[in-house]
Amino acid sequence: MPSLKPLLNLFLKPTCPLCDRSAEGVFCRDCWRRVQRCQVESLSRFWQEPLPLLPWGLYGGALKQAIAALKYDKQRTVARPLGHGLGKAWRRAAIACPPLTVVPIPLHVDKQKQRGFNQAALLAEAFCQVSRLPLCPEGLVRVRATEAQFSLSSEARLENLADAFRVGEGLRRRPPRGSVLLLDDIFTTGATIQAAAQCLQQQQIAVFGVVAIAVAGRADAA
Repeated sequence: MPSLKPLLNLFLKPTCPLCDRSAEGVFCRDCWRRVQRCQVESLSRFWQEPLPLLPWGLYGGALKQAIAALKYDKQRTVARPLGHGLGKAWRRAAIACPPLTVVPIPLHVDKQKQRGFNQAALLAEAFCQVSRLPLCPEGLVRVRATEAQFSLSSEARLENLADAFRVGEGLRRRPPRGSVLLLDDIFTTGATIQAAAQCLQQQQIAVFGVVAIAVAGRADAA
């Protein structure tokens, strides 16, 4: 019996992951406007040593809801507009840089099996479509399962992530010509990024900076 889905799609629009109303794109117009209001106005205040950061928005409101829909409600399509938005922010910033390879922060294999995907990898794919930077999805591997970071102190977060990463086959087979640009969904205290950067630097792989969909205003943000 032929599937009725193509016929139904002619009459039924997809629903917005934030409000369940019909939507022309991934989000309805109202919710996308709310997400866009979370954008960071001044990017330069984050792009500073020792590990420069370029975030698309502040972690809260509709942007926090959108990231939760991606990670916990498994709304994979949310990664596309968020990653594209981050890519546009990168191009607007016009940062002078060496040749870059984008490497997403990995999940442990058990966590990825549970979730079904790595949200950072989906976001990186969309980011690279707009930024036109090469992507190495297997540049890093998380070799040790770690506790949830949100309940830990700053010192405990660093200890929790010690030796959690190793360089993956992607970068072992083809070392980057220039530097690595790390990508994650949320930047909180920076402990995860710091551990990933140290892993790469120990293998003589330079890390230029970090891009993230959201930067948290508080260290205890989820």
